[in-house]
Amino acid sequence: MTSAANSPATAAGIAGRLPPHAFFAVSAVFHYLGPACAVLLFAEVAPLGVAWLRIASAAAVFALWRRPWRYFRRLEASERRTVIALGVVLAAMNACFYLAIARLPLGTVGAIEFLGPIGLAAIGLRTARNLGALALAAAGVYVLTDVRIAGEPLGYLFAFANCGLFVLYVVLGHRIAAAGGTAGIDRLGAAMLVAMMTAAPIGFADAAPAFADPVLLLAAIGVGISSSVIPYVCDQLAMSRLPRASFALLLALLPATATIIGAIVLAQIPSARDVLGIVLVMLGVAIHKPAGP
Repeated sequence: MTSAANSPATAAGIAGRLPPHAFFAVSAVFHYLGPACAVLLFAEVAPLGVAWLRIASAAAVFALWRRPWRYFRRLEASERRTVIALGVVLAAMNACFYLAIARLPLGTVGAIEFLGPIGLAAIGLRTARNLGALALAAAGVYVLTDVRIAGEPLGYLFAFANCGLFVLYVVLGHRIAAAGGTAGIDRLGAAMLVAMMTAAPIGFADAAPAFADPVLLLAAIGVGISSSVIPYVCDQLAMSRLPRASFALLLALLPATATIIGAIVLAQIPSARDVLGIVLVMLGVAIHKPAGP
C-alpha cells in the first residue's frame, strides 16, 4: 500500500510522463466550460457572488488537497509577495471576467482577453512580427466591438480590465511555475486562499442565496472546480515544462474554445463578423513572440 507521504511524488511522476500539451488541452476546455456553466447560475446568483463561490470552492479544494499554508511559511519574502500578488490578481480577474460575460458573449470576452499578452510582447520585443501580430489582434477586437460597444460599454470595460489582469496572471503564473514539479501548484493553492479573502468584501453578500439552496451550492462548487482548479493546475503543469513562447502559441486556441463552448452551452451562435474577429485575434496570438525566456 502506498503511503500518503509518497503520494505527491507519485502524482508528480505521473504528471511528468504526460506531454505538457495534454495539460494545456484540458485547460483549454475547462477554462471556458466552467464560466459557461456559471452564466446559467446568474439567474439565481449575481455575477460577483458566482465569482466568489468559484474562488472559494477552488480555495477549499486546494486547502484540503495541498494544505498550502505549510508551504507558504517556507517561502522567501520575495516569493511570498509573488504569491500574494497572484492571489489579488486572481480575485480581480475573476470578478471582471464574470461581470463581462454577464453582459457579452463568451467568445467576445475570450478574444479580447488576449489583446493584452500580444501588446505586452510587442512592447517588450519590438519586431515586425510582433507589430504585425498586434495589428491583427487589434483589428480582430475592433471587428468584435465596433458599433456594439455603444450598447454595452460597461461589459467592454470589464472585458478590457480582465484582459490587462490576464497579462499579470500569465506573468505571475510563469514565475510561480519556475520551481517545477508540484511547487507551482502549492503556490497556486496559497494564492487562491489570498484570492478568496480579497474577493470576499465584494462577493460574499451576493453569494448568500446559494447557501440556502444545496443544489445551487453544489452547482457553484462544480463551477469552481471546473474553472479554477482543473485549468489552473493544468496551466501550472504546462507552464513548468513549456517555454513561454510555446505556451503563448498554444493560447491562440482559447478564443476558438470560448466561441465553441459559448455556442454549445449557451446557444451564443457567432455571426460571420464575430468569426472574422475571433480568427484575426487567433492569428495575432499564434504569430506573436513573447519577450523573455
